[in-house]
Order: sequence, then structure tokens, then C-alpha cells
Amino acid sequence: MIISPSVLSANFADLKTDIKKIEEGGASWLHYDVMDGHFVPNISFGYSILGDVRKVTDLFLDVHLMISDPKKYLNDFIKAGADLITFHYESCDDLDQVKSVITEIKNQGIKVGISIKPNTDVEAIKPVLADLDLVLVMSVEPGFGGQSFMPKAIDKIKTLRNWIDQGKMECLIEVDGGINEETGKQCKEAGADVLVAGSYIFKHENTKEAIESLK
Repeated sequence: MIISPSVLSANFADLKTDIKKIEEGGASWLHYDVMDGHFVPNISFGYSILGDVRKVTDLFLDVHLMISDPKKYLNDFIKAGADLITFHYESCDDLDQVKSVITEIKNQGIKVGISIKPNTDVEAIKPVLADLDLVLVMSVEPGFGGQSFMPKAIDKIKTLRNWIDQGKMECLIEVDGGINEETGKQCKEAGADVLVAGSYIFKHENTKEAIESLK
């Protein structure tokens, strides 16, 4: 199981120390949430801070774009050091636009993922699943941390696992939202490969213990 702590819950007054803690705690990815105040009702940070993060860590940078026009900013995030860019299916007008964003990211030589909100049917992304490196199942409404896990995410994970295994695809299933030891176990049993956790890891007294409990 890959653990991708969400930097959204880190202490930005001492970010370098918090990143060091998750490295020493056994995390191999770092989840970086980008929110524009338009696609989701909150604002986080952009590509310049990602560039600063890249300077202080060799962790795999898992960038989640919760923004209205992902294609407009792809180059900036790639230059800043993203290893994987995940954009939202709902941010595109139609399937052709979805395919266009996937192609743009892949042409830049980095990994590409698609995220779906809790109310989006997983069937929507089935036509492009074989082109993806990752699918991010949101188990809360994107935009704010600290929400409770939505159990309906489990069925989506199981469906994706079945499709990916049957099609022999090289696509990871990531889950984000309300992840802790209990919900993480449910996701793992359903077939998830990557767990994103923010407050559960960064607010835990023992970072290594929190990360280990999710594996």
C-alpha cells in the first residue's frame, strides 16, 4: 500500500520539518492539493510552492488539481516538479476534453490521473481507464479537509479493481477523504493501492505509527 500524506494538513510555518517526518515515517508519496476557489469553494496553493517543496524532498509528488481549467496550468506544475498530475473529470466539458488533457500530460512525460467526486458515477471514466496511471476516488466532497468518509466510495473501488484486473491495466486506485486506520482498511480490502491522509497523519502524535497503521 502506498501512503500519500496530504500536505494540506501540514504545518506551513515549519513545512520542511513536517515533510522530513513523513519521509522518516515511511511515506513514499506526498499529496499536493491545488484548489482555485472556483471549481471547489476553497483556495490552497499553486505551482510556486510546489517548486519549493520539490527542493526539499525526493518524495513522489502526487499533484491533485481541483481547478476549473487544468490544461491552462499543466506546464507550470510540471516545471515545478510534479511526478503525477490528477485532474477532475468534472472540470471538463465532455469526454473529448478529458482525452485532450490526458494526452497533454502524457506527452510531457509524467504520469496522469483522473479524479471523480462522490456523486460522479464511476462508469463515466471507463472509456479512458486504459490510458490512465491512476484513478482518484474522492470519499468526501473535494475542497475541505477533516470531512467524514463516505462509504459509497467502497463500491467504486471494487468496480474499478474489477475492471483494472480484468483488463490487465497498469492503473492504480487512490482514495482521498476521511482516511484513518479503520476506513483505510476498508479501502485496502476493496482493492485500493494508494491512500491519501492529511490530518490523520500530520496531527498524529507519532507520524510513523500513523503511516504504518494504513499500510
